[in-house]
Amino acid sequence: MQPNTQSTAQPTAAKLFAAGSLAILAFIVSGQYMPLMPEGKDFGYFTHINMGLGIVCGWNIMGRRAGRGVTAAINNGLTGMTAMVFWALFIQGCYEMFRLAMRNRYDGPIEALAAIFTIAMDYGWIMLKAPILIGTLLVGGVLAGLVTDYAKKRWN
Repeated sequence: MQPNTQSTAQPTAAKLFAAGSLAILAFIVSGQYMPLMPEGKDFGYFTHINMGLGIVCGWNIMGRRAGRGVTAAINNGLTGMTAMVFWALFIQGCYEMFRLAMRNRYDGPIEALAAIFTIAMDYGWIMLKAPILIGTLLVGGVLAGLVTDYAKKRWN
């Protein structure tokens, strides 16, 4: 196996398809997640941020690892999907903590920083209680990995 000498910014078909497929997956899952939250929650740029994370994770994580076979493609898709979910939970937790901090809900900065992880875990727990959402993530991650691998073999 040859070492990957491509730069992260160098566009390839695999990176493009990986970014697009994870952005689509983020869009679908965001739409499934919103009804699980309490009524009246303002989501703002929730879907847009998650799609942006899908693009970044697809381009940087999945796109560089494409073209190593079907099993590696499935693992690549699941890895990209997992990274996207991790960063989405973390960034959405940061956003919610910042929103609450502006309303003086925390006594100090350490409590506010700890709240990021508490909020992210709460969001993750909501996600884990929805089997359709988990199924969508798993199937979407596998399909994203296979599409990325196909794009690498077809156009690179």
